Amino acid sequence: MKIYYSPDYVGAAYSFDTTRKAEWVADSLTDRPIGGVELLAPPPLTSADLERVHDREYVEAVRTGEPAYLAESQGFDWDPALWSMVLASCGGVLAAARSALEDGVAGSLSSGLHHAKRDRGDGFCTVNGLVVAAKTLLAEGVVGSVLILDLDAHCGGGTAELIDHDPRIWHEDVSVNGFDRYSGHSNSALWDVDHVEDYLLTVRRAVAQADRIGSFDLCLYNAGMDPYQGCGIGGLDGITAEVLEHRERIVFDWCRQRRLPVAFVLAGGYVGSGLGQRTLVDLHRLTLTEGARATTLV
Repeated sequence: MKIYYSPDYVGAAYSFDTTRKAEWVADSLTDRPIGGVELLAPPPLTSADLERVHDREYVEAVRTGEPAYLAESQGFDWDPALWSMVLASCGGVLAAARSALEDGVAGSLSSGLHHAKRDRGDGFCTVNGLVVAAKTLLAEGVVGSVLILDLDAHCGGGTAELIDHDPRIWHEDVSVNGFDRYSGHSNSALWDVDHVEDYLLTVRRAVAQADRIGSFDLCLYNAGMDPYQGCGIGGLDGITAEVLEHRERIVFDWCRQRRLPVAFVLAGGYVGSGLGQRTLVDLHRLTLTEGARATTLV
Protein backbone atom coordinates (compact mmCIF):
# COMPACT_ATOMS: atom_id res chain seq x y z
CA MET A 1 0.00 0.00 0.00
CA LYS A 2 1.52 3.31 -1.09
CA ILE A 3 1.50 6.11 1.49
CA TYR A 4 2.65 9.57 0.46
CA TYR A 5 4.70 11.89 2.66
CA SER A 6 7.36 14.56 2.25
CA PRO A 7 9.17 16.67 4.88
CA ASP A 8 7.53 19.62 3.11
CA TYR A 9 4.25 18.49 4.72
CA VAL A 10 5.61 19.85 8.01
CA GLY A 11 7.74 22.70 6.65
CA ALA A 12 5.61 25.64 7.81
CA ALA A 13 6.99 27.48 10.83
CA TYR A 14 3.63 27.52 12.60
CA SER A 15 3.67 24.64 15.08
CA PHE A 16 0.32 22.87 15.40
CA ASP A 17 -0.90 19.32 14.97
CA THR A 18 -2.01 19.96 11.37
CA THR A 19 1.50 21.15 10.46
CA ARG A 20 3.44 18.57 12.50
CA LYS A 21 1.70 15.21 12.90
CA ALA A 22 2.47 13.88 9.43
CA GLU A 23 6.10 13.67 10.55
CA TRP A 24 5.10 11.93 13.78
CA VAL A 25 3.18 9.29 11.85
CA ALA A 26 5.96 8.91 9.26
CA ASP A 27 8.54 8.45 12.02
CA SER A 28 6.34 5.82 13.63
CA LEU A 29 6.42 3.83 10.40
CA THR A 30 10.19 3.68 10.70
CA ASP A 31 10.13 2.73 14.38
CA ARG A 32 7.11 0.43 14.15
CA PRO A 33 6.60 -0.63 10.53
CA ILE A 34 3.18 -1.68 9.29
CA GLY A 35 3.43 -4.62 6.93
CA GLY A 36 2.88 -3.78 3.29
CA VAL A 37 3.19 0.00 3.73
CA GLU A 38 5.53 1.80 1.31
CA LEU A 39 6.31 5.46 2.09
CA LEU A 40 6.81 7.66 -1.00
CA ALA A 41 7.30 11.36 -1.75
CA PRO A 42 4.55 12.82 -3.98
CA PRO A 43 5.04 15.21 -6.87
CA PRO A 44 3.94 18.69 -5.70
CA LEU A 45 1.03 20.50 -7.29
CA THR A 46 1.18 23.89 -9.03
CA SER A 47 -0.73 27.15 -8.71
CA ALA A 48 -2.81 26.13 -11.72
CA ASP A 49 -3.84 22.91 -9.97
CA LEU A 50 -5.07 24.84 -6.94
CA GLU A 51 -6.87 27.39 -9.13
CA ARG A 52 -9.01 24.56 -10.47
CA VAL A 53 -10.85 24.89 -7.14
CA HIS A 54 -9.76 28.12 -5.40
CA ASP A 55 -9.86 31.77 -6.47
CA ARG A 56 -6.59 33.06 -7.96
CA GLU A 57 -6.43 35.93 -5.47
CA TYR A 58 -6.54 33.50 -2.57
CA VAL A 59 -3.97 31.15 -4.11
CA GLU A 60 -1.63 34.10 -4.64
CA ALA A 61 -2.11 35.18 -1.03
CA VAL A 62 -1.06 31.73 0.19
CA ARG A 63 1.99 31.89 -2.11
CA THR A 64 3.12 35.42 -1.24
CA GLY A 65 1.68 36.13 2.20
CA GLU A 66 -0.24 39.17 0.93
CA PRO A 67 -2.82 40.19 1.85
CA ALA A 68 -2.21 38.71 5.28
CA TYR A 69 -5.90 38.43 6.13
CA LEU A 70 -6.25 35.91 3.29
CA ALA A 71 -2.87 34.20 3.68
CA GLU A 72 -3.63 33.55 7.36
CA SER A 73 -7.37 32.97 7.08
CA GLN A 74 -7.00 29.31 8.06
CA GLY A 75 -5.56 30.36 11.43
CA PHE A 76 -1.80 29.97 10.84
CA ASP A 77 0.85 32.67 10.84
CA TRP A 78 2.18 32.88 7.27
CA ASP A 79 5.76 32.08 6.30
CA PRO A 80 7.26 31.15 2.90
CA ALA A 81 7.31 27.43 3.66
CA LEU A 82 3.52 27.37 3.94
CA TRP A 83 3.34 27.45 0.14
CA SER A 84 5.57 24.41 -0.36
CA MET A 85 3.68 22.64 2.44
CA VAL A 86 0.37 23.16 0.65
CA LEU A 87 1.71 22.08 -2.75
CA ALA A 88 3.29 18.93 -1.30
CA SER A 89 0.43 17.93 1.00
CA CYS A 90 -2.25 18.41 -1.66
CA GLY A 91 0.03 16.72 -4.18
CA GLY A 92 0.01 13.75 -1.83
CA VAL A 93 -3.78 13.57 -1.93
CA LEU A 94 -3.75 13.48 -5.72
CA ALA A 95 -0.90 10.95 -5.81
CA ALA A 96 -2.75 8.72 -3.35
CA ALA A 97 -5.89 8.93 -5.48
CA ARG A 98 -3.96 7.90 -8.59
CA SER A 99 -2.33 5.01 -6.71
CA ALA A 100 -5.67 3.86 -5.32
CA LEU A 101 -7.05 3.61 -8.84
CA GLU A 102 -4.18 1.24 -9.66
CA ASP A 103 -3.82 -0.68 -6.39
CA GLY A 104 -7.20 -0.44 -4.67
CA VAL A 105 -6.05 1.39 -1.52
CA ALA A 106 -3.54 4.21 -0.93
CA GLY A 107 -3.13 7.15 1.40
CA SER A 108 -1.38 10.39 2.16
CA LEU A 109 -0.29 11.73 5.54
CA SER A 110 -2.01 15.00 4.63
CA SER A 111 -4.41 16.89 6.87
CA GLY A 112 -6.00 20.33 6.99
CA LEU A 113 -8.28 20.10 3.95
CA HIS A 114 -12.05 20.00 4.31
CA HIS A 115 -12.82 23.46 5.77
CA ALA A 116 -10.99 25.47 3.07
CA LYS A 117 -13.39 27.54 0.97
CA ARG A 118 -13.11 28.87 -2.57
CA ASP A 119 -11.77 32.27 -1.53
CA ARG A 120 -10.23 31.68 1.92
CA GLY A 121 -8.95 29.16 4.42
CA ASP A 122 -10.85 28.13 7.51
CA GLY A 123 -10.49 25.90 10.57
CA PHE A 124 -6.75 25.10 10.15
CA CYS A 125 -7.38 24.16 6.50
CA THR A 126 -5.53 26.14 3.82
CA VAL A 127 -6.41 24.35 0.56
CA ASN A 128 -9.08 21.70 -0.02
CA GLY A 129 -6.88 18.96 -1.47
CA LEU A 130 -9.82 16.53 -1.47
CA VAL A 131 -11.73 18.60 -4.00
CA VAL A 132 -8.56 19.47 -5.94
CA ALA A 133 -7.85 15.74 -6.37
CA ALA A 134 -11.45 14.92 -7.30
CA LYS A 135 -11.80 17.70 -9.87
CA THR A 136 -8.37 17.05 -11.38
CA LEU A 137 -9.14 13.38 -12.04
CA LEU A 138 -12.60 14.24 -13.34
CA ALA A 139 -11.15 16.86 -15.69
CA GLU A 140 -8.61 14.35 -16.97
CA GLY A 141 -11.37 11.81 -17.61
CA VAL A 142 -9.62 9.29 -15.39
CA VAL A 143 -12.80 8.91 -13.34
CA GLY A 144 -16.41 9.79 -13.97
CA SER A 145 -17.69 9.95 -10.40
CA VAL A 146 -16.17 10.47 -6.95
CA LEU A 147 -17.43 9.86 -3.43
CA ILE A 148 -15.94 12.01 -0.66
CA LEU A 149 -16.50 10.30 2.68
CA ASP A 150 -15.78 12.63 5.60
CA LEU A 151 -15.53 11.16 9.10
CA ASP A 152 -13.71 14.05 10.73
CA ALA A 153 -15.40 15.26 13.93
CA HIS A 154 -16.37 18.53 12.28
CA CYS A 155 -18.56 19.33 9.31
CA GLY A 156 -16.85 19.63 5.93
CA GLY A 157 -18.38 22.93 4.94
CA GLY A 158 -15.56 23.78 2.56
CA THR A 159 -16.02 20.57 0.63
CA ALA A 160 -19.78 21.07 0.47
CA GLU A 161 -19.32 24.58 -0.97
CA LEU A 162 -16.70 23.58 -3.54
CA ILE A 163 -18.58 20.62 -5.00
CA ASP A 164 -22.08 22.11 -4.88
CA HIS A 165 -24.02 21.46 -8.10
CA ASP A 166 -21.33 19.18 -9.51
CA PRO A 167 -23.29 15.95 -10.08
CA ARG A 168 -20.10 13.96 -10.54
CA ILE A 169 -19.17 14.26 -6.84
CA TRP A 170 -21.17 13.05 -3.84
CA HIS A 171 -20.27 13.95 -0.23
CA GLU A 172 -21.22 11.85 2.82
CA ASP A 173 -20.30 13.72 6.01
CA VAL A 174 -20.70 12.30 9.55
CA SER A 175 -20.10 14.92 12.25
CA VAL A 176 -20.03 14.87 16.05
CA ASN A 177 -19.38 18.62 16.28
CA GLY A 178 -21.21 21.53 14.65
CA PHE A 179 -18.19 23.53 13.47
CA ASP A 180 -18.48 24.49 9.78
CA ARG A 181 -22.08 23.31 9.59
CA TYR A 182 -23.83 23.82 6.26
CA SER A 183 -27.22 23.17 4.69
CA GLY A 184 -28.95 23.27 1.34
CA HIS A 185 -26.08 21.94 -0.76
CA SER A 186 -27.28 19.75 -3.60
CA ASN A 187 -24.83 16.85 -3.36
CA SER A 188 -23.80 16.69 0.29
CA ALA A 189 -25.43 14.68 3.05
CA LEU A 190 -24.61 15.80 6.60
CA TRP A 191 -25.24 13.37 9.46
CA ASP A 192 -25.14 14.67 13.05
CA VAL A 193 -24.25 12.34 15.93
CA ASP A 194 -24.78 13.37 19.56
CA HIS A 195 -24.54 9.99 21.33
CA VAL A 196 -21.83 7.39 21.03
CA GLU A 197 -24.30 4.53 20.61
CA ASP A 198 -25.40 6.11 17.32
CA TYR A 199 -21.93 6.68 15.88
CA LEU A 200 -21.08 3.44 14.09
CA LEU A 201 -24.73 2.97 13.10
CA THR A 202 -24.64 6.39 11.44
CA VAL A 203 -21.42 5.56 9.61
CA ARG A 204 -23.12 2.45 8.25
CA ARG A 205 -26.16 4.49 7.26
CA ALA A 206 -23.99 7.03 5.47
CA VAL A 207 -22.25 4.47 3.29
CA ALA A 208 -25.57 2.69 2.69
CA GLN A 209 -26.97 5.98 1.41
CA ALA A 210 -23.97 6.32 -0.90
CA ASP A 211 -24.96 2.93 -2.32
CA ARG A 212 -28.41 4.29 -3.08
CA ILE A 213 -26.95 7.37 -4.81
CA GLY A 214 -25.15 5.17 -7.32
CA SER A 215 -21.80 3.65 -8.14
CA PHE A 216 -18.52 5.55 -7.91
CA ASP A 217 -15.11 5.23 -9.51
CA LEU A 218 -13.16 6.49 -6.48
CA CYS A 219 -13.65 7.17 -2.76
CA LEU A 220 -11.66 9.95 -1.10
CA TYR A 221 -11.76 9.26 2.63
CA ASN A 222 -11.15 12.06 5.17
CA ALA A 223 -10.22 9.86 8.14
CA GLY A 224 -10.39 12.17 11.13
CA MET A 225 -9.44 10.93 14.60
CA ASP A 226 -10.83 13.97 16.41
CA PRO A 227 -14.10 12.15 17.28
CA TYR A 228 -11.93 10.34 19.89
CA GLN A 229 -13.28 10.97 23.38
CA GLY A 230 -10.01 12.49 24.63
CA CYS A 231 -9.68 15.03 21.82
CA GLY A 232 -10.42 18.50 23.15
CA ILE A 233 -11.31 19.83 19.69
CA GLY A 234 -14.32 17.79 18.67
CA GLY A 235 -14.25 14.60 20.74
CA LEU A 236 -17.42 12.76 21.79
CA ASP A 237 -17.57 10.84 25.08
CA GLY A 238 -17.52 7.10 24.51
CA ILE A 239 -15.75 7.11 21.16
CA THR A 240 -12.71 5.04 22.04
CA ALA A 241 -9.83 3.70 19.99
CA GLU A 242 -11.80 0.45 19.67
CA VAL A 243 -14.79 2.31 18.22
CA LEU A 244 -12.55 4.10 15.72
CA GLU A 245 -10.83 0.86 14.75
CA HIS A 246 -14.27 -0.62 14.08
CA ARG A 247 -15.14 2.46 12.02
CA GLU A 248 -12.05 2.02 9.85
CA ARG A 249 -12.90 -1.61 9.26
CA ILE A 250 -16.43 -0.64 8.20
CA VAL A 251 -15.08 1.86 5.66
CA PHE A 252 -12.38 -0.30 4.11
CA ASP A 253 -14.54 -3.42 4.02
CA TRP A 254 -17.35 -1.45 2.37
CA CYS A 255 -14.97 -0.19 -0.31
CA ARG A 256 -13.38 -3.61 -0.81
CA GLN A 257 -16.72 -5.36 -1.20
CA ARG A 258 -17.65 -2.90 -3.95
CA ARG A 259 -14.20 -2.96 -5.56
CA LEU A 260 -14.19 0.79 -5.00
CA PRO A 261 -10.68 2.30 -4.95
CA VAL A 262 -10.13 4.35 -1.78
CA ALA A 263 -7.53 7.02 -1.05
CA PHE A 264 -7.39 8.29 2.53
CA VAL A 265 -5.89 11.25 4.38
CA LEU A 266 -5.32 11.79 8.10
CA ALA A 267 -7.72 14.72 8.82
CA GLY A 268 -8.35 15.91 12.39
CA GLY A 269 -6.86 14.84 15.71
CA TYR A 270 -5.27 17.19 18.24
CA VAL A 271 -2.93 16.74 21.20
CA GLY A 272 -4.28 18.05 24.50
CA SER A 273 -4.86 17.14 28.12
CA GLY A 274 -6.87 14.06 27.16
CA LEU A 275 -4.87 13.00 24.11
CA GLY A 276 -1.09 12.58 24.02
CA GLN A 277 1.08 12.56 20.93
CA ARG A 278 1.74 8.80 21.05
CA THR A 279 -1.96 8.05 21.38
CA LEU A 280 -2.81 10.40 18.51
CA VAL A 281 -0.24 8.69 16.30
CA ASP A 282 -1.64 5.29 17.25
CA LEU A 283 -5.14 6.45 16.34
CA HIS A 284 -3.99 7.54 12.89
CA ARG A 285 -2.13 4.26 12.50
CA LEU A 286 -5.51 2.50 12.79
CA THR A 287 -6.36 3.89 9.35
CA LEU A 288 -3.06 2.73 7.87
CA THR A 289 -3.38 -0.71 9.48
CA GLU A 290 -6.93 -1.28 8.26
CA GLY A 291 -6.05 0.04 4.82
CA ALA A 292 -3.12 -2.33 4.59
CA ARG A 293 -5.31 -5.21 5.77
CA ALA A 294 -7.86 -4.42 3.08
CA THR A 295 -5.22 -4.63 0.36
CA THR A 296 -4.45 -8.21 1.34
CA LEU A 297 -8.11 -9.16 0.93
CA VAL A 298 -8.68 -7.71 -2.53
